[in-house]
Amino acid sequence: MIDLPVIPANQVQRKPDWLRVKLPVGKEYAHVRSLVDTHKLHTICESGNCPNMGECWGAGTATFMILGNICTRSCSFCAVATGRPLAVDLDEPNRVATSVKLMQVKHCVITSVDRDDLKDGGSIIWAETINAIRRESPETTLETLLPDFKGNWDNLKRVTDVRPEVVSHNLETVRRLTREVRIQAKYDRSLECLRHISEAGLRTKSGIMLGLGETEEDVVEAMGDLLQAGVHILTLGQYLQPTRNHHPVIDWIHPDQFERYKEIGEQMGFRYVESGPLVRSSYHAEKHLFEM
Repeated sequence: MIDLPVIPANQVQRKPDWLRVKLPVGKEYAHVRSLVDTHKLHTICESGNCPNMGECWGAGTATFMILGNICTRSCSFCAVATGRPLAVDLDEPNRVATSVKLMQVKHCVITSVDRDDLKDGGSIIWAETINAIRRESPETTLETLLPDFKGNWDNLKRVTDVRPEVVSHNLETVRRLTREVRIQAKYDRSLECLRHISEAGLRTKSGIMLGLGETEEDVVEAMGDLLQAGVHILTLGQYLQPTRNHHPVIDWIHPDQFERYKEIGEQMGFRYVESGPLVRSSYHAEKHLFEM
């Protein structure tokens, strides 16, 4: 067991003003909202209560989660249920592709739970989903936010071989905090995963949550490690505690500090840095399609 930091209830601070979210508006958002409601489509944008849903839908970007909603891992920051997942839905690739077509998604982000229970880690469904979307919506560009496949790089290769426009795997936190934040993950295994993606000649992306107790020195070290692994795109956002049973928020990172990290990252050599309190993995994802 790993003990998490304990913050007494009377010391929990209310969210600062800079974490306030504007209500989603606009014709594009209203159109997608109508399609989602009418056809009962599922996006992680909604189920995850993403603060950027209105902005992303307005830009034609949506995120889908495949391989069920039960994860085989129990990371202390994540609200997804942990347990024994249901059997793989072999028709899921076609259903996701149909949703993408109905929603007229311009840039589709796909993520998944960890499926350590499967020999292929879910990679067959991953590849079939990408191919199905391309058949139904050939103009839609794709970003895949992948698990680490427990270091089985043949499974990773099954996904990179179908060549999504952007391939992402989140480091999530700094080296020093990995054991308490990502209990069944490994910092260096994530870096190796990203290295394989980059060496396949793909746009490579990763993200880090801040406010978990890291120092600036920790963050800059992680940024350097990501660059050495070949990462082109970096996202930095404020961690928000899903429930009292999850890892507490240790710090509220001020927007000025996020701007400082953006400047540091750009100076270090990242091609694109998204850094801000409300930034999430798929934030401005449609802007990350630079020429390789």
